[in-house]
Amino acid sequence: MTNAAAGDEVLLRPAPFLSSVMQIEPQWIDYNGHLNMAYYNVMFDRAIDELWLRLGIGPGYMKERQGSTFTAECHVRYLREIHLGDPVQVSILLVGADEKRLHTFEQLRHASEGWLSATSENMSVHIDMAARRTAPFPPDIRARIEAVANAHAGVARPEGIGRKIAMPSK
Repeated sequence: MTNAAAGDEVLLRPAPFLSSVMQIEPQWIDYNGHLNMAYYNVMFDRAIDELWLRLGIGPGYMKERQGSTFTAECHVRYLREIHLGDPVQVSILLVGADEKRLHTFEQLRHASEGWLSATSENMSVHIDMAARRTAPFPPDIRARIEAVANAHAGVARPEGIGRKIAMPSK
């Protein structure tokens, strides 16, 4: 397996996966003086890449087994501004999984103060890169994903999972 065994004990805890602490890059600050909305997605994507690597579906998996994931759907909520110099960390909850899909909920927090800045709920699909079509995960990968999903099933669900965009009711 592609470096997936390292860190299994962390993945199998009933707690969200925590990314590395990241720093805001100066070119990501927009004319409003805060982090541009596009770069929240960059940080969420970097964090998910860390989890995928631990699950065995990172770059090595793509190279060796011609499998990858694509994002099928994403819902980002921007809750509090992030500024240059703010350290951030992303927690990722594997909300659900099946033979082809991964449902994740990510929270971007200020790494030292702990407040919530943004959330991202995503549906990713497994892709057979040779055919460029959705395909089931291989059994060994599916077992790893299922073990993490089972561990995360015991975690309290954060506010915002499953939210829809709509105008407030009057």
